[in-house]
Amino acid sequence: MRPILCEINNHVATITLNRPEVLNCFNFEMLEQLESTVQNIATDKDVSVVIITGAGEKAFSAGADLKERKTLNEQQVRRNVKKIGGVFEQIAELPQPTIAAVNGYAFGGGFELALACDFRFAVEDAKMGLTETSMGIIPGAGGTQRLPRLIGEDKAMELVLTAKRLTSEEARDYGVLTSVTSREQLIHTCSQLAERMQQNAPVAVKQAKYAIRNGMNTDLHTGLNIESKAYDVTIPTQDRVEALTAFNDKRKPEFTGE
Repeated sequence: MRPILCEINNHVATITLNRPEVLNCFNFEMLEQLESTVQNIATDKDVSVVIITGAGEKAFSAGADLKERKTLNEQQVRRNVKKIGGVFEQIAELPQPTIAAVNGYAFGGGFELALACDFRFAVEDAKMGLTETSMGIIPGAGGTQRLPRLIGEDKAMELVLTAKRLTSEEARDYGVLTSVTSREQLIHTCSQLAERMQQNAPVAVKQAKYAIRNGMNTDLHTGLNIESKAYDVTIPTQDRVEALTAFNDKRKPEFTGE
């Protein structure tokens, strides 16, 4: 059984973490396959949105595979931590918008994967959090950096230092989640967001994401320069001309991503 599944339908790539028997925990093989999948998607012009979810009904991902981790020496542990951090950074840097469909437990690395995505939807009975300090370690795949940027330093400090496990409602109130939905509606809700984004010009969507993501970590002046350069990319596109023509013709534009 492959630990990572990927299906592309209507320009949406759905990545499924596929180790439900161990709560979709990450071992090294799974991380390597996830990395390969993400690298392929990054250059696939047929993919406009990415949804990441977990197999089964119990877990999105409960984090690192601790049974595997117990068998590793210190050098191998460092290898795994570097790999998971690197893969999640590649996910964060995908040009396409990314949506985490959190279908259950999302602890440690599982929660960090969700944080690496642009949007996070969770089922009503999900539980999540950065629980690493309770295991004698700290978040090592971006959690200490992405969470405070998302919800602020004070709230992030509280959650990381207490290893608090959040309900979906609490995570939404903290500002972690885009929305909470029923289990039956989770993928449908994510797909609806994907469809709304797909109605817009693909190059423009990617450049808007690039400008926001990269500009947020700089001063305003640098961010405005990033925005200007991202705008420049859209000017020579056929989609920009098509949008103007469609507006003049009072019809819906037909974007091609060119």
